Amino acid sequence: MTKALYLEDSYMKEFEATVIKVIDKNYIILDQTAFYPGAGGQPEDHGTLGSKEGVFKVVFVKKTPEGISHEVDRPGLKEGAVVAGNLDWDRRYKLMRMHTASHIISAIFNKQAGAKITGNQLGVDKSRIDFNLEDFDRELINKYIDMANKESSKGILVETFFLPRDEAMKIPNIVKLAGALPPNVKTLRIVKIGNIDTQADGGTHVKNTIEIGKIELLKLENKGKNNRRAYFTIK
Repeated sequence: MTKALYLEDSYMKEFEATVIKVIDKNYIILDQTAFYPGAGGQPEDHGTLGSKEGVFKVVFVKKTPEGISHEVDRPGLKEGAVVAGNLDWDRRYKLMRMHTASHIISAIFNKQAGAKITGNQLGVDKSRIDFNLEDFDRELINKYIDMANKESSKGILVETFFLPRDEAMKIPNIVKLAGALPPNVKTLRIVKIGNIDTQADGGTHVKNTIEIGKIELLKLENKGKNNRRAYFTIK
């Protein structure tokens, strides 16, 4: 299996690894990686794998039973090859900022209106969050975004740590995705943003909320009974 370096250091831009398996020529399994595989609404990382065979573009990354798979743009890498991984850092960092912003927004909605997330998708240019919010009050939602900006501007530290599953599940509102539970594993990774939010999460985040910048609400949609969609970006 692949060691997920991004779980302990979201700021790792470069790393060295060994190819442990090649599937259908273009799908590379490494012994360790800093590339995030698309999951939980956060898109996969892009970048390159360099070796004596040349430089290979990483165009898609996902978890598989064999480990984390890196789809490259051409064949050529062989098992046993040592590679230098380089992330598209601009893309990764924007997604980190978006992800932490989404946690703050979700926490505000949850605390102020008891709303839980029914869906989400992060993007480089814009992101969306769906909520099971009963009242579709645009003025109130804009107020929640203002509250999120006020909190993020305080420069709050973002911590990540690991807890035994049973202990983690005792934390109130550790899960804010409606109808969901964390994966059935013995240890859960926890992301804590000061007193704003604490939840189980396997994605990448900034170290301090000041890095987010300004959250800007782009559009609101009424998606049916109790289901509201908010599009936002960061500046």
